[in-house]
Amino acid sequence: MPREDRTASDWITAFATALGTEPPDQATIDTLLDLAGTAAHASERTAAPIACWLIGRAGVSPSDAQRLAEEI
Repeated sequence: MPREDRTASDWITAFATALGTEPPDQATIDTLLDLAGTAAHASERTAAPIACWLIGRAGVSPSDAQRLAEEI
């Protein structure tokens, strides 16, 4: 599929499949975007993707991570 025709949902689904996992549901996506926004606005934009990586590495749920991020 050409890049200009690929939606974020399409890309996320393809990437999840390549990783051997299920794509997140819409509620999880929304929470991850909230977490990324919290991280980016609390420091620098680069904190957003790193925060998402850290919760995956730590095995913390996006909603729990969002609560922790808001405390920081």
